[in-house]
Amino acid sequence: YQTSMFGDREVKAKFLDLAEELGKLGIWIRMHYVYPYPHVADVIPLMADGKILPYLDIPFQHASPQVLKNMRRPAHGEKTLERIRGWRETCPDLAIRSTFIVGFPGETDEDFEILLDWLDEAKIDRAGCFKYEPVKGARSNDLGLEQVPQEIKEARWHRFMQRQQKISATQLAK
Repeated sequence: YQTSMFGDREVKAKFLDLAEELGKLGIWIRMHYVYPYPHVADVIPLMADGKILPYLDIPFQHASPQVLKNMRRPAHGEKTLERIRGWRETCPDLAIRSTFIVGFPGETDEDFEILLDWLDEAKIDRAGCFKYEPVKGARSNDLGLEQVPQEIKEARWHRFMQRQQKISATQLAK
């Protein structure tokens, strides 16, 4: 890893090293849009020690292995649940926010149910959900997968949001 100057110190450009240095500033540091890779576990002890806020904004996107594969996401729903459990064991006050997509090309009813079941288990504190829309130039347009009809995307979005509202209310009541 290369080093660069951070204030009057030389710091390696590694996620943990940067988080440790930010934690020394004595101000609120919150992790936004952190990808769900293994290195996230390294900063959880900093959160447990009060050096950075116990908050993660991680775009999990989906939980179905097939949808994640189609999205070219390296995560796997079950492994992600294990990570979340480990993070919360280390830092019980951890708040997790995420974003998800429903109606991605090829998403089946079964895929969507996997996502809802995953939400129940993950107990994400706050979540937003987007209905997939084809974007000009996006690789997902060329997957050759069946497009999910708009009315199904809409119904899935409402079911997702209703489920998440219940989860959020339970999490906030703790």
